[in-house]
Amino acid sequence: MIEAIAELFELTEIILWQWFTVFLRVGALVSLLPAFGEQSVPARVKLGIALSFTMITAPAVSVPTLTMDLDMMVWVSITETLAGLLLGISIRLFILGLQTAGSIAAQSTSLAQILGGAVAEPVPAMGHILVLGGLALAVMMGLHIRVTEFVIFSYEILPVGQLPSGVDVSAWGLSQIRRVFALAFTLAAPFVILSVLYNVALGVINKAMPQLMVAFVGAPVITAGGLAILCLCAPVLLTTWLEALNSFLANPLSLAP
Repeated sequence: MIEAIAELFELTEIILWQWFTVFLRVGALVSLLPAFGEQSVPARVKLGIALSFTMITAPAVSVPTLTMDLDMMVWVSITETLAGLLLGISIRLFILGLQTAGSIAAQSTSLAQILGGAVAEPVPAMGHILVLGGLALAVMMGLHIRVTEFVIFSYEILPVGQLPSGVDVSAWGLSQIRRVFALAFTLAAPFVILSVLYNVALGVINKAMPQLMVAFVGAPVITAGGLAILCLCAPVLLTTWLEALNSFLANPLSLAP
């Protein structure tokens, strides 16, 4: 009886150690995760989300049995936290891509100063709308499922207790930044095209009628045109963004832009 209880305690200790190891990575990831890790989400809610992801992820991953001492605990805490932050930053870049696209669109349509400080991260109104729409769409389309699969797969590319190679992380990070900025400029392309056409037309009108105050006439036009394009193109832009996010979560090692 005593031997059975001792074996049970030993098995429980191993399971708790493995779950703690998974929680370190998941907790760091959740702190940067879109929708679940926003600044407006209370810390207690984030902790509950991290525990929920841990309960889902831990049974599906194979964590090697490590020596349970203080040195190993400190080392695993450092490596797993860094791995979680690396994964979280790679996903968070897609939100920065939406903000960048919104900033480019707002600058192009003279809407950059409207509601610029209405949120925790000061972005123009267009960027705020795109971010909220993108977060809502991602959550409705199963972001939590994609992230769980992403975390499980991460143990193949970032094993427990091992620091990733600096060269590999640098190449992967640059590829991810290039991908996100290319996506941001692609999403903002309709607004940039509208701005170019507007400025060309304004220059022609000003050349033909120098006495006309074309700026006062054209300002409402570019503003209304920007809002109209936002209403018409927002579904397509957010769908394109979500496809890029899901593609990255399904294949994070892809170096394609």
